[in-house]
Amino acid sequence: MEKIKMTTPLVEMDGDEMTRIIWQEIKDELILPFVDLKTEYYDLGLQNRDATNDKVTVDSANATKKYGVAVKCATITPNKQRMSEYNLKEMWKSPNGTIRAILDGTVFRAPITLPIIKPAVKTWEAPITIARHAYGDVYKATEMRFPKGKAELVFTDENGVETRETVYEFECDGVLQGQYNKDSSIKSFARSCFNYAVAQKQSLWFSTKDTISKKYDQTFKLIFEEIYENEYKAKFEELGIEYFYTLIDDAVARVIRSKGGFIWALKNYDGDVMSDMVSTAFGSLAMMTSVLVSPDGNFEYEAAHGTVTRHYYKYLKGEKTSTNPMATIYAWSGALRKRGELDNLTDLVDFADKLEKACIDTLMSGVMTKDLTSLTDGSVEVKPVLTSEFIKEIRNNLEKAL
Repeated sequence: MEKIKMTTPLVEMDGDEMTRIIWQEIKDELILPFVDLKTEYYDLGLQNRDATNDKVTVDSANATKKYGVAVKCATITPNKQRMSEYNLKEMWKSPNGTIRAILDGTVFRAPITLPIIKPAVKTWEAPITIARHAYGDVYKATEMRFPKGKAELVFTDENGVETRETVYEFECDGVLQGQYNKDSSIKSFARSCFNYAVAQKQSLWFSTKDTISKKYDQTFKLIFEEIYENEYKAKFEELGIEYFYTLIDDAVARVIRSKGGFIWALKNYDGDVMSDMVSTAFGSLAMMTSVLVSPDGNFEYEAAHGTVTRHYYKYLKGEKTSTNPMATIYAWSGALRKRGELDNLTDLVDFADKLEKACIDTLMSGVMTKDLTSLTDGSVEVKPVLTSEFIKEIRNNLEKAL
């Protein structure tokens, strides 16, 4: 069979630990035998980020702005323990945070659902998509540790005029964090969410804590309200969908009691946490798709989970693992589909569709990694397999479809 052609390269961002191993397996078994793959490759493994002083992360984000579509492997965001483990020069910031700040996009995360796996929340009948603001907040915050003293928030405007607010007069050692956001980014976030809701014909929920954060969170609330009233209200009413705002604690309670089938827009940190909750309740964090969409039409596809460190340590000891590769496969299929759509390559789009169907067919036959075996409803005979065996079975089904 002749390989499917590409005209424009994907930006490929390699990653860390077990997901890096699986990344190569997916390419070798499910992509390269069928697609004449073109990528511009960036190694975002922690050691290379350290060697390049994190320049490689910035370069990969700028390449995404150039080519329009990227696919990213999971990466380590180092903490103190990782500093010593990898002998790092610096505790580098989250590569996802850096990339999202450069692209200024919204992350949309949705679960991969199966008829044989029922959500843990019994009322959920349809997937819930998390729309996560991917700019600023705690991910680009400045932090300090200090002794007893006075902490102030100081702003100097473009004319040199200072405004000062006392944060706290510390009577002991303490810690301080300063975070920010921009109206322009919040507006882009709002429009991305409203546009996505219109495209999906689904209602949009948005939640913050504006009763406590009367300027920061309230700015998000007011910008969303203004844009909805002036730009999207008529379209929402025409489609029979709604825009609904509530406090985040109330939203959590409502989500648990809901039937699902809507988009839940959240600030950066809230979206990070709630996407893990939603994905796990629908089955597994390894069954959650994730795409970053920027206001100027750039797309970055990735798995929503981390680097699966525990399995990686087993792998290093020579042990076999049963790590679920579904979200990483869907990152590749999503990126290939979008590249095909942008370049009018119907064969590439069709390949991405068939790759995803091969994944679902494999799972529906009962062949799956161990994380899913206890979640099925008993309607199929389950066969737990290793990661490599699961990927090979997907390849068998893919070859039949092609």
